[in-house]
Amino acid sequence: MPGGEALSMALAALAIMLVTARVGGEVATRLRQPAVLGELGAGVLLGSLPLVGVADFAWLSDDPFVALLAELGVVLLLFSVGLESTLGQMARVGRSAAAVALVGVIAPLGLGFAVGMLFERDVYVCLFLGAILTATSVGITARVLRDLGAIDTPEARVILGAAVIDDVLGLGLLAVVTAVIAAAEVGGSVHLASVLAIGGRAVAFLAGAVLVGVYVVPRVLARLATMRGTGVMLGFTLAFCFAMAWLAMRAGLAPIVGAFAAGLVLEAAHYQPFAAREPRQVEDLVEPIVHMLAPVFFVRVGLEVDLGQLASPPVLGLGLALTAAAVLGKAVSMAGVLDRSIRRVAVGVGMIPRGEVGLVFAATGAGLLYRGRPLIDAPTFSAVVLMVMVTTAITPALLGWAMRRAR
Repeated sequence: MPGGEALSMALAALAIMLVTARVGGEVATRLRQPAVLGELGAGVLLGSLPLVGVADFAWLSDDPFVALLAELGVVLLLFSVGLESTLGQMARVGRSAAAVALVGVIAPLGLGFAVGMLFERDVYVCLFLGAILTATSVGITARVLRDLGAIDTPEARVILGAAVIDDVLGLGLLAVVTAVIAAAEVGGSVHLASVLAIGGRAVAFLAGAVLVGVYVVPRVLARLATMRGTGVMLGFTLAFCFAMAWLAMRAGLAPIVGAFAAGLVLEAAHYQPFAAREPRQVEDLVEPIVHMLAPVFFVRVGLEVDLGQLASPPVLGLGLALTAAAVLGKAVSMAGVLDRSIRRVAVGVGMIPRGEVGLVFAATGAGLLYRGRPLIDAPTFSAVVLMVMVTTAITPALLGWAMRRAR
């Protein structure tokens, strides 16, 4: 394809997907739902137009430029999720948050695996379904709590702390599962020793990221603050994100693991040398870029959903079973709350939404090959997206009800 035509198609794709995402997000917001749900729904509707004889937008799901933007969007999305938390916050959340997170990973993992086996999926597919269910959306839960005026409550601190730990554990699990499946695809043997080695590599990478964040980043930023050019703070931040994502890939991990780790180790105190000339927080600088690229990812995920398949009883049944497992798996995490003065039901409900993190996990599975085919095939992918949409949609009302209950 000539360069001019390729650029023309790329610009058209970007315009269509951004407008579609904004309209979908606005509709969702007016319905008091997270904007991500509207962006995903907009993609589903766009991808379903061929069912009514409109095939003008079918090319969007196969366009390589759209795929590249979506990949960049998801890297920046996980980076921004990491920026919302700090290592200090994780250390202060206490035993309850850690216990809630641990139960909130183990229970969904087992239930997701069981659902996969019930629907006669391959053992590796079952394992990945369990990994998908371990995700928790920090951003969506935080937004709901903020809208309820409950962001400073003890329940909120436990929920958000546990959700962050969930993300760390879930991404580590994703790294292990992905590497195991990749080894199986090329005919490599998968033994306990190799699984432990993969897990050790993920732990070593995260530990290395922490050391870089504590000892290297502050010194580098102090030097960079002496530069007189503009955009230094944002330039370094994005470069650090992309470098960590690249290093994660070189280590055999998913790039989103590196991006999340980069966001997690960057703290406001690191940017203090820039305070005199750059009053804005780093999150505020990154946010517009995330708002431009992340919706491309959500719309593209929606494009991959086949409503015709969801009308199939087996696929719909799988989606509903995964939804039930997702809700139950996180609801039981309230057993980890050790402080009896905290509303346990609210904590369990706050862990339910999968949101953007669940979609990232699902898209990762769809991109993995096993026996020459996508690990998460189109019917299974549609069922997973249904689960993500339902768990995200029910959380605002359920969490509002739970926070109004007496302790």
